[in-house]
Formats: sequence, structure tokens, C-alpha cells
Amino acid sequence: MKTTPYKLAASVRSAVDPFLAMDVMVAAQARSGEGKQVLHMEVGEPGHQAPLIVREAAKAAIDHDRISYTPALGLLSLRERISAHYQDAYGAVVPHERIAITTGSSAAFILSFLSAFDAGARVGLAAPGYPAYRNVLKALGLVAVSIPVKAENRYVITADDLQAVHDQTPLDGVLIASPANPSGTMLLPDAFAQLIACCAQNGIRFISDEIYHGIVFEGTARTALSHTDQSIIINSFSKYYCMTGWRIGWMVLPEDLVRPVERLAQSLYISAPYISQIAAAKAFDASDELDAICQQYAANRQKLLKALPEIGFEGLHPADGAFYIYANAGRFTNDALSFSKSLLDNTGVAATPGVDFDPDHGQTMMRFSFAGDEVTIDKAIDAMARWLG
Repeated sequence: MKTTPYKLAASVRSAVDPFLAMDVMVAAQARSGEGKQVLHMEVGEPGHQAPLIVREAAKAAIDHDRISYTPALGLLSLRERISAHYQDAYGAVVPHERIAITTGSSAAFILSFLSAFDAGARVGLAAPGYPAYRNVLKALGLVAVSIPVKAENRYVITADDLQAVHDQTPLDGVLIASPANPSGTMLLPDAFAQLIACCAQNGIRFISDEIYHGIVFEGTARTALSHTDQSIIINSFSKYYCMTGWRIGWMVLPEDLVRPVERLAQSLYISAPYISQIAAAKAFDASDELDAICQQYAANRQKLLKALPEIGFEGLHPADGAFYIYANAGRFTNDALSFSKSLLDNTGVAATPGVDFDPDHGQTMMRFSFAGDEVTIDKAIDAMARWLG
């Protein structure tokens, strides 16, 4: 008897937009495999390896420890060390019981969304913003609500912006990054306080992405904990601490979400990697080495802030922190994706098109990462100037 085979298909929830920065990286690697020069400015990844003391701790753990599961919320020793970090860096008292160790900030975002919101909840995001926010929200059955930022507000969401969106259709949460990706722009202290107050008045859950703290060039990076203990704080060892591949991050949680996050983590991934947790605790003792790396970022930043407008890029967002310049390439293109491909083909410069961060208004924008070494930045500036000049 003949039967008609079932037609299988991927889930609707998996139909998220591609992460274009990663797609550019794949194209850049293919070009490199052909023996052609590639100047990496596409991915937000430090060009340095983890600090020496971190690597030594990992080696010692491999040689002497039993590499095992840990509690879902992480090793007590690391949670206590992070608690001390908040006292040292911000003067904030954070009990270790409210700290959860995660497999990078990526897991922290998933845990935040799952623990704080039910399906269909609406979460406000700055546009432009990190693309994984909206993609994860969509995959989890939540609604990402874009809130365009404006030049007159230094390209950050204001309390008035948030209130206007909430009044139109209520929000359940908002996620703010300061310093932000792709721009590096930070909230000024008053704006930060007003935004959190707006959330408190309207019952909006506030999630603060603080993964670029430590990499600051203008002003001071402030934690949301300075204003409230009801926000969700997300941080990571990937950026300032140069530990991207170690996949280790953390959350500071309001008390009502500690047990929900613990239950979710137990089932989603059991625990963050033991070796990474042991090593990460030592990262806090490597500030001299890490601050020297940030000085290199600062030098790279100054070069790009000067060179990009001379080449013809306009409307640069304030790069207060992180390691990105977000610039308008409208003089050259109204199709940022095609422009990024041409840029790679003609100069070897790999950079990320603005539509990755803002599908609606990013067609003329480009993000340049300056997390690499000085030689890469110099060569990239020279190559773009020759091609576009």
C-alpha cells in the first residue's frame, strides 16, 4: 500500500532573522581561506586572550580538580566574588543569594525572558539594538517592541519615549544596554534614574544589560542597582574580561525571580561549565592587564572617530563605551547589506550592516568594531580611504 510521506518543516518559532554579524564573519573566514587579507571589524570580540591568571587557574583545575556539575546557580565561591565586585566597583550591596552564574550573557537573556514574562508579553527594545534580543524574544513567543532612539536624546531611550509607547499599548518589560551595542552610547545618570522610575510607576520589568561595563571612555558606567533592587542585571566575562569562548556570565536577580531562574537553569543546561567558573573568579584580579587592553581600545577609537568622517561616514553615535562605532554610510549606499559585501570584497574590511541592529532604519548604517589590534585598525582605515576616497 502506498502512503503519502509526511511533510516535515522547521518550527515557526525558529524563523528568526539571521545574525548578520556572524554571517559576515563566515564570509570573512571564507575569504581568509582563499589566502586573501581580512581585516576583522565585524564581531564584538576582544582580540586578546583571557588574562594569564585566568588561564593558569583553568590549567590547575584540569590537573587537580574533578571537573563536575555545579549547582544550577553556580559555584558559591564565584557568586561571592561577584558580590564583592559590586561592593568594590559600585558601592552596591548584593547578597550572593541573588546572583546566578550563566553560560554567557546569552543564557542570561533566555532565563530572564522565561522567568519574567509569559507568552505574548511585550518587551521594549532600543532601535538600533543587539539583534539577538528580538530574535530570542520571538523564538520564545514574546513580542519585541522597537523604540527608535533619537539624536537629540544621545540615541538612548528616554522615560518620555517609554511612557509614550506604554500608553499606546502597555509594555510588560524593557531591556536597556548601557553602554549599548551597536553604538556604545551610555545613559546619563539622570536619564537612567528617570527611566527606572517610569518602569516602577507603570509596573514594567526593567532588564539592564551591563556586559560592556569596564570598557568606558566618556563618563561613568552605572549599574541599575544604584537605583533599584527590582531590576534584572545581566553581565558577562566575555567583553572586558576577554573570555568570549569560555561562555560564562552572570545575573543579579530580584528575590522573586531567584528560584524561578534556578528551576529553569536546572532543566535547560544544569550548570555553567565548572572550569569557566573557577577561572572567572580570578578575572577580577587581572585589572592591570585588562585596563591596558582598554587603553588600546581607546587609541583605536580615537583613530576611527577622526578617520571615518574624513572618509565620508557621517552621523556617528556617541561611542561612550564598548568597542564600536555606529556610523551613517548614506553617502555611499542605501543598502547596507550589499555595501558590507562590497566592502569586504574590495578592501578586506569585514564590518556589520546596520540592518542587523535596526531592520527598519538601518539601511544606511554600518557598525565598526575596534576590539582588534592597532595594526588592523590602521590597515582598515587605509583600505577604506583608498576605495571610498
